[in-house]
Amino acid sequence: MSPPAQPEAAELGRRLRAGDRTAGPAALNVIEDRSPAGRERAAALLGEVGVADGAHLVGVTGPPGAGKSSLLSALVSAWRDAGRTVAVLAVDPSSKRSGGSLLGDRARIEHDPRDDGVLIRSTAAGGRLGGLAPPTREAAFALASAFDIVVVETVGVGQSETDVEELCDTTVVVVQPASGDTLQFLKAGIMEVPDVLVVTKADLGDVALRAERDLRAALRALGVTATPVVSVSSIPPTQGIEHLVEAIEAHREGLDIAASRRRSRQLAAIAEFTAEHGERALRALGGRRATEQLLADAPPESTTAELIELLAKG
Repeated sequence: MSPPAQPEAAELGRRLRAGDRTAGPAALNVIEDRSPAGRERAAALLGEVGVADGAHLVGVTGPPGAGKSSLLSALVSAWRDAGRTVAVLAVDPSSKRSGGSLLGDRARIEHDPRDDGVLIRSTAAGGRLGGLAPPTREAAFALASAFDIVVVETVGVGQSETDVEELCDTTVVVVQPASGDTLQFLKAGIMEVPDVLVVTKADLGDVALRAERDLRAALRALGVTATPVVSVSSIPPTQGIEHLVEAIEAHREGLDIAASRRRSRQLAAIAEFTAEHGERALRALGGRRATEQLLADAPPESTTAELIELLAKG
């Protein structure tokens, strides 16, 4: 079966813009095709989607084994109970042989496959140090047209995994008790990234409470008082999930979503321009700060593709 032609790809974009969630899987197939023809179809699709500022983009990151998949299962259930539609992009390490997703995280996130208010898709990291390949960014922007909440889940925490913070409105960092992650966060500077900190496996009792206290103490030592620390257990009967939902929503309410999304598109444009043309091209524009100022002066409704074109013109 041949891939969709540009008019069909553009129609998928129009359907997403109109809130048709059933267009999501086919749209993601188009976006994930990185052949030259596939990129043209993706550009046609994204051009029709335009700028979507309605959804809440939520990044969930943390080390392997911290319980992110179980946590997302509980979060998706809570959001659906509240009548919110949810798309999850689970970013997996890429297969060196195929370039495709390796772990298939979507298989570990429990949901009703018959529920058209939920879309869960594994997407490959594509070898990117920051953890987000271009299709992931484009998929998040596209799905933001049709879903209330778009979650981007990534593996790993550290200075090289801050792409998710640049893309998303709210960044949630997941910590496993008794793992030593608190010290690692301090060493890596990751404590500057999260908007919400989550301690999983609260059912472990004292060890989870100690992790929560350690994180609060670490935040105080850094002079950070606004970042909530929430302990949860994703094992039924769940604990703390409603408080986490409230913390995520409270952060969103304090944001200018349009400005946040505009910033995300600008940073995505810089990342993709630099990946394609190299640091020398970025320096030719005057460096990162000058490049950011150039994009800040662009029309607010500019798409990522339009911003990349602006950078290419110098």
